[in-house]
Amino acid sequence: MDHTQTDIKFLAGVGPKKADILNKEIEVYSVEDLLYYFPYKYIDRSRIYFVHEVDGNMPYIQLKGRITAFETAGEGRKKRLIAHFTDGTGFIDLVWFQGAKFITDKYKVNTPYIIFGKPTMFGDRFNIAHPDIDPYINEEERQTGLMPYYNTTEKMKNHYLNSKAIQKIMVGAFSSFAKNITETLPEKVITENKLMPLKQALRNVHFPENTSLLRDAQYRLKFEELFYIQLNILKYTAERKSKLKGSVFTKVGDYLNTFYERNLPFPLTNAQKRIIKEVRQDMATGEQMNRLLQGDVGSGKTLVALMLMLIALDNGFQASMMAPTEILATQHFHTIRELLSGMDINVELLTGSTKKKDRERIHNGLLTGELQILVGTHALIEDTVQFSNLGLVVIDEQHRFGVAQRAKLWTKNVNPPHILVMTATPIPRTLAMTVYGDLDVSVIDELPPGRKPIQTIHQYDKKRGALYESMRKQLQEGRQVYIVYPLIEESEKLDLKNLEEGFKHIQEVFPEFTVCKVHGKMKPKEKDAEMQRFVNNEAQVMVATTVIEVGVNVPNASVMVIESAQRFGLSQLHQLRGRVGRGADQSYCILVTPYELSAETRKRINIMVESNDGFEIAEADLKLRGPGDLEGTQQSGIPFSLKIANLTRDGEILKFAREIAQGILDEDPQMEHPDNLVLRRQLRKLGGNRYNWGLIS
Repeated sequence: MDHTQTDIKFLAGVGPKKADILNKEIEVYSVEDLLYYFPYKYIDRSRIYFVHEVDGNMPYIQLKGRITAFETAGEGRKKRLIAHFTDGTGFIDLVWFQGAKFITDKYKVNTPYIIFGKPTMFGDRFNIAHPDIDPYINEEERQTGLMPYYNTTEKMKNHYLNSKAIQKIMVGAFSSFAKNITETLPEKVITENKLMPLKQALRNVHFPENTSLLRDAQYRLKFEELFYIQLNILKYTAERKSKLKGSVFTKVGDYLNTFYERNLPFPLTNAQKRIIKEVRQDMATGEQMNRLLQGDVGSGKTLVALMLMLIALDNGFQASMMAPTEILATQHFHTIRELLSGMDINVELLTGSTKKKDRERIHNGLLTGELQILVGTHALIEDTVQFSNLGLVVIDEQHRFGVAQRAKLWTKNVNPPHILVMTATPIPRTLAMTVYGDLDVSVIDELPPGRKPIQTIHQYDKKRGALYESMRKQLQEGRQVYIVYPLIEESEKLDLKNLEEGFKHIQEVFPEFTVCKVHGKMKPKEKDAEMQRFVNNEAQVMVATTVIEVGVNVPNASVMVIESAQRFGLSQLHQLRGRVGRGADQSYCILVTPYELSAETRKRINIMVESNDGFEIAEADLKLRGPGDLEGTQQSGIPFSLKIANLTRDGEILKFAREIAQGILDEDPQMEHPDNLVLRRQLRKLGGNRYNWGLIS
């Protein structure tokens, strides 16, 4: 029996009530979950400072001394308890804004204590608010070295589950269960790669004796986390390739040739030619193609996709294109119909709002083979939609479609159709290896001729007059304008209030123009209707949160104003900027921020002003992001959260872990060797546990 699966409520110091909080707040249910709840930072407790050394720039300090007196100050909500603390070299105030009785009962005057906290200047004295206080017994028993800090929520703190309490529970967990921790990697992988054994790694990540042991422990745990993600993706890919045979597309015929000679809107770039060649090679092998087409906004992905669909038609197959929203599907449909004008090709659109009569006609056309290209939303996946001979599926913005949804498409034909996934999100290599780890990657890295680069301007929010003047000039010339507000979950109410106020304000400033608004809290129908008003130029200004769909194409929109631009990530800013610059006119992106910006934010804004290259920006984004930042997984499209590894900084470990995983599968594809049984066991366990594999691959 695996004792680390013991319910957390049976652990000393927990019990049913606290267990319930740990379940709900941080998804810790078992002892094992707790052991994998890692500290987010460590603070060195080895040094004791003197009060006279304290200055306002110190992050955290530890002092040894005595409380000389308690006093209360302030009234009502500002009431606080102050303790005067000295070590003989000077005085510092300790301050509490609540729990005064508990403090005065617990801590005595003239008793030696070790205090720990962050010093700040208040008036003419330093103080430490809500310090950690421990009785000073002797040097041997004092906590030294690196002290772990655990993320805790407000609710946890209210139930006495702060970082220190978690640390205490962790000590109990280790003393009771350390002997039950079983190794999760093969012995060979550990010895050949000089990795720390699991038991030792878990101990040193929670109770590190020094920074060197902590580094080794973190490396081992990061490696394991990334290794299993890669092993799963690679195993799944190999199985898919061995089981699924693809249709062989050998010829290029009339459809493609006619299109190329008569309908091509502009000469193909070298990048577009290269990708068509790569895909043609894939589709001629007899294996099912699974390729990711990455191309920055406006790089001509739709044109490439259409030409590949025409190759499917030339080989006697049908093709379909799937987009995540109705508005995008409709847009693709119109673009494709326009590109194919004058050609005898039957193209239809199927979405949730397709009328029953049209639906029946489409279903029949698919079965007889008369309908050659079907564009739609995930309504295409429904069982009622049956093709006579589906050869190629193009999926736009795939990270919205999980692998389970994609697999449904494979049942639409005897041989599964070839799959081409398109994304306008430039993804750095490390992310692509994880989010799209099972796909071969192609990149369109040049823009078609005639596109004017978008001009990006940084403007301070105090200078609204000049901003509105430039917006009015564009509106008077018949252009349209987006104004985007941030909407972050933590401050959702406040953000929506800002958006509402901004909306009213813009209506007042531009009474002669129609203003519409869109945000994520609206019903999908309402949202689509408002979007459509903007697409049809019935509204000239759109005030929105970031729900402006990737790919929404309004060639007439030439200005993108991003309010509080300092609150957006680089990749998000680049995505939003890509909503303009789609027509022949010069377009502008205006980043509005307050004057006070941190050095890092200023760097981010400057990168945006200087560069239009999505890949350059994505790489810079990865380098700039801090530790916990990637957990805003929506931005990066990562559909799972990592416990300890961070794709921002651990790209090298990821590549290494992928190589090791590939090496194991090359030697032992089914992982049947006795040494590899641990891998099968662990994959099975993780399948129902820490990661949602279905979304990863």
